[in-house]
Amino acid sequence: MEQLPLIAIVGPTAVGKTALSIELAQHYDGEIISGDSMQVYRGMDIGTAKITADETQGIPHHMIDILDPDQESTALSFKNRAQTAIEEIAGRGHVPMLVGGTGLYVNGLLYDYSFTGERNDDYRNKLFDALKSGEDTSSYQRLLALRPDLKDVIHEKDHFRIARALEIIETEGKDQLKNFDMKANYQSPYRLCLIGLTMDRAKLYERINRRVDLMLENGLLEEVEKLLQQGYNKEMQSLKAIGYKEMIAYLQGELSYEAAVSLLKKNTRHFAKRQLTWFRRDPNLKWFHVDEMDHETLLARTIEYADQCLGLNEERGDGH
Repeated sequence: MEQLPLIAIVGPTAVGKTALSIELAQHYDGEIISGDSMQVYRGMDIGTAKITADETQGIPHHMIDILDPDQESTALSFKNRAQTAIEEIAGRGHVPMLVGGTGLYVNGLLYDYSFTGERNDDYRNKLFDALKSGEDTSSYQRLLALRPDLKDVIHEKDHFRIARALEIIETEGKDQLKNFDMKANYQSPYRLCLIGLTMDRAKLYERINRRVDLMLENGLLEEVEKLLQQGYNKEMQSLKAIGYKEMIAYLQGELSYEAAVSLLKKNTRHFAKRQLTWFRRDPNLKWFHVDEMDHETLLARTIEYADQCLGLNEERGDGH
């Protein structure tokens, strides 16, 4: 069976994925699938940096505004919906493009992760968050104590697989890990072109701080107030997202406004760092340093790379 083409643009928040994706979609007659776990929620626009109708420039976007904030979104449900979108986009003769920075959602789709077996989402999510934030430094050793044979299978920084393995042990027992593909398999079912955007850390953090200021100017606090007035609350998965939890803490008197803004910027910077750590493990990813070239050069080089890895030059018989 012929592999469907898929262009994926990943990288940390605020690095410039959206702008580049629009131009690449125009070049390739593409349609874009959001790879952001929070952009699926309606009414959460400013805090998720959701693309506006004007910014899409007519390019179709998928996996945006498909759930209410009190509905659950999982990596598995995202994968299933996104796979369908890819098939439909390709069926229209267009090029599917995945754009976003939620590592588990992106990799679950790109590499067809298995999400089978019994589930305890609350247990896994809490453990994953603790591992990801660095608060949990013992679970990897606990896993190896139970299953020492996994040392060469699961890397100590592979937080998702550590959390998922311990979840399976918790729900099914240590001998049931065969129900989950534990290998870090970077073989994609797609004809994949994986583009990573990065930049100098200090410059990226400046961008993040400016983005937060702009979100606040554009009404982030009012957006959060409206969500709370509609009956949504901080215990919901959606409102635990960065940008929302800090503003809720301010609105509920737990933090001053200045402290909430400072924490929001800090949490976003830490998130960007974790995104880079996640994606740097991927051997298929080609990094482009956006601060080392002008935008026209970046666009030209990413087009050249996409043509090469998708085999489009050969199909066209030329270099265009």
